[in-house]
Parts: sequence; C-alpha cells; structure tokens
Amino acid sequence: MINTLADRLRGLASLFWREVAKFGAVGGVAFVIDNGLTYYLMHGAMSDSEAKARFVGATVATIFSWIANRFWTFRHRRQANVLREFAMFVLINGIGIGISTGLTALAKYGMGITDKNLLFSAGIVGILVATVVRFFAYRFLVFNKELDDEPEFARDHEIIDRPSNHRAGVKVPEQNVADPDLPDPKS
Repeated sequence: MINTLADRLRGLASLFWREVAKFGAVGGVAFVIDNGLTYYLMHGAMSDSEAKARFVGATVATIFSWIANRFWTFRHRRQANVLREFAMFVLINGIGIGISTGLTALAKYGMGITDKNLLFSAGIVGILVATVVRFFAYRFLVFNKELDDEPEFARDHEIIDRPSNHRAGVKVPEQNVADPDLPDPKS
C-alpha cells in the first residue's frame, strides 16, 4: 500500500510539474506580449499614461493566455461551460492585472517615481507576484476538472482515503464513492 501511495504521489507530482512547465511556457510568451506592448506604448502613444499602457499590454496578454492555457496547458481540465470558465479566467486575470497595474501606479503616484524604466520594473514585479496567484487560481478555480477523469489517476482518492477506513486492523466498510450520503449498494 505504501508503494502504491508513493507511486500515485509521484504521478501527481509529475503531472503538476508538467502543468507548471506548460504554464511557464505560456506565461513566458504572455510576458513578452505584455511587456513588449507596454514598453512600446510607454515610449509612444501612451508616454504620459504608464499605468494605462500596462493595463493595455496585460489585457492583450490575458487574451492570448486564456486561449493557450485552455487549449494546451489545461486542455484536459477545460470546463464544459466555456462562458463560466472565461468569466473566471477574466476575473482572476483582472486581479492579476490589478496587481501589476497597481504596482506601476503605486510607484508613479504613491512614490513619485518618474523614470520610465523604474515604472516598467514595478510592473514586472507585479507580474511576478500575480503569476503565482494566477497559476493556483487557474488550476483550482478555472481549469478544475477533477483528476478522477484521467485514467491514470482515477483511483487516487481511494488510495488516499483507504488508511482512514482501516483502523487498528479492523476493516470498516467502504462508503459509496459517488455519493457518500447514499447507502452502499453492496449491503
């Protein structure tokens, strides 16, 4: 049983790190889109509106990120309700955009920084903080289809729950996994 549990935990860790790697690749491209567009706008059309430039760059990067994460990173976890998934994605990214734009605005208006490179850097720090928030929010709130739907992880909950069902060598009858409130059909 310990080996089975260890194998499952290694499998879950492997799946998690594959998702992190894909999320990182998508995030890297989104980072380039966000910062490239922001830098271009800060030194051009929006030269006096650094926070707005950050907002525009982040918005374009968010649209790219949703498409890439939906169809690549979390493709096996997509929700059936695309509108709900997109709304949650936009809400979470709104928080992320608020973090990166907020740090740029805080640096400019709260700290009186006028150097565009420092303002740009404040936004990058905000992106880094928001990235951690986004990964866990995407994984557990947006693209949250259960692991049970993946064949290699279909029985993980049973392995993890099993120790609580076996106490001091006494076997306790297992509950119906589909709905623990319903009686076990085997009884």
